[in-house]
Amino acid sequence: MPQNRRTFLQNTLLAGTGLSMPANATTMAQAQSSEKLKVVCIGGHPDDPETGCGGTLAKFSQAGHQVTIVYLTTGEAGISGKGHDEAAAIRKIEALEACDILGAKPVFMGQIDGDSVINNEWAKRLREVLEYENPDLVFTHWPLDSHADHRAASMLTLQAYLEMPKKFQLFFYEVLTGAQSMGFKPTDYVDITATQDTKVKSIMAHASQGGLDMYHDFHGEMDAFRGREAGYDFAEGFVFFSSFGPARII
Repeated sequence: MPQNRRTFLQNTLLAGTGLSMPANATTMAQAQSSEKLKVVCIGGHPDDPETGCGGTLAKFSQAGHQVTIVYLTTGEAGISGKGHDEAAAIRKIEALEACDILGAKPVFMGQIDGDSVINNEWAKRLREVLEYENPDLVFTHWPLDSHADHRAASMLTLQAYLEMPKKFQLFFYEVLTGAQSMGFKPTDYVDITATQDTKVKSIMAHASQGGLDMYHDFHGEMDAFRGREAGYDFAEGFVFFSSFGPARII
């Protein structure tokens, strides 16, 4: 069923969330919008899921869907002048507050900021988390990213996805396109105009990272730009992973 990028789906699992389809995409309207989804977002550090797709996650949770945020690291190297243990303690508290604002459950994987590892052991650990959460949708970093922790989160997610017998819908989100996410061209957009304030509040929870200034200087501009592309005030862009798996349902 050909779709225009600005067309809303009315009778799919995501009806009402505002996910718009790219041209020539198809949809399998196999479930009613009243069904509840399990949504997982995987990020390299505290603040990555919030800045990359916080508006979308808020939209899901406010619609009654179950949202889980998985942080690969706890941001140990993210506060100048602080040791790893002190920085991790601060950033974990900030992440917990942000998740509370977004209506999400936090999970901390325990890797180390700036020293993340991609191997079979960590892919297995992440796969076990995903098998426990049993998601319908997963969001993770775009794999072509300048930050090694972002690439690690993306590659571990992809490896877990490929090894799991039950597939989920996998989408990549962007973080600071042009500076970090490279070559990112959205296939899908979510209108976050109604949840932008919630997204901003979740980012403000990360006071150690600059909070509001970080949003206005970088991510707010990106949300406005993606909004102009899709015909909304503010939007978040995603790339759908469509190599194989179940028929697309959104």
